[in-house]
Amino acid sequence: MTSLNWGYVCTAMVTPFDRKGNLDLKRTTRLVEYLIEHGSDSLLVAGTTGESATLSTEEKLALFAHVVKVAAGRVPVIAGTGTYDTHATVELTKKAEKTGINGILAVTPYYIKPNQEGMYRHFETIAKSTDLPVMLYNIPGRSVVNMNAETIIRLARIENITAVKEASGNLDQITEIIRETDDDFALYSGDDGLTLPIMAVGGTGVVSTSANIIGREMRQMILAYTRGEVTEAAAAHRRLLPLMRALFAAPSPAPVKTALQMMGMDVGGVRLPLVPLNEEERLALQRVLHTTIPSEQF
Repeated sequence: MTSLNWGYVCTAMVTPFDRKGNLDLKRTTRLVEYLIEHGSDSLLVAGTTGESATLSTEEKLALFAHVVKVAAGRVPVIAGTGTYDTHATVELTKKAEKTGINGILAVTPYYIKPNQEGMYRHFETIAKSTDLPVMLYNIPGRSVVNMNAETIIRLARIENITAVKEASGNLDQITEIIRETDDDFALYSGDDGLTLPIMAVGGTGVVSTSANIIGREMRQMILAYTRGEVTEAAAAHRRLLPLMRALFAAPSPAPVKTALQMMGMDVGGVRLPLVPLNEEERLALQRVLHTTIPSEQF
């Protein structure tokens, strides 16, 4: 197993579609270049923001291979291979390995609602099936189940489970995980708006949807904090928070795809059961976008 530096800002990349809703690799190339240029330290492909639930296995593998090719080693590429089915996740992970990805993200099993031991064995089995670094993804708001601190701490002892994307919103749980895991185990915020508070208790960075739009600004905020410029970092957090909220004012990733379009980066629409923003939602997003992003970026 090789170690992986996930960086400060891992962007949960949207998946570009064409006008018919098919995977659009030409638009994907343009988006990857844009994200690397605008502050992404690593790219997460086919996560929730990438509409993974609506992508076929063939589409995911094509997307992984293409992003790896375009990134060309400039930033790590992490594949979202997690599902609620342990066997299916293992099989997809093995196929994804062949595309040249640098690591995987595996989400807590949604819908099935396993207990803590079930979650432990799920991730243990996935980790044992690959030599790639594994990032756990705890998001009870979507998966219904919360992987508690004790389970994450146990899993962190497995050699190639090297990070967790924590989206429980529970700072007590997050603090306990950081306190009880080795220094080389990375905890990333899974909530954009909690990035700075999580950094303050020892977090590493963020796996971010908003970074599709404000990756550079989020990275500058984190770097300011790491330099001890706490007042400046806090001011950046306050300035960016309204846009972070606006990007989740409707089911994700409809707002972020709309914002990218407003900035001249057409990544297509969303797949059902997601729907485009209505006019009221578009105008509200546009107002916040224009008050946060410098006009020259439009």
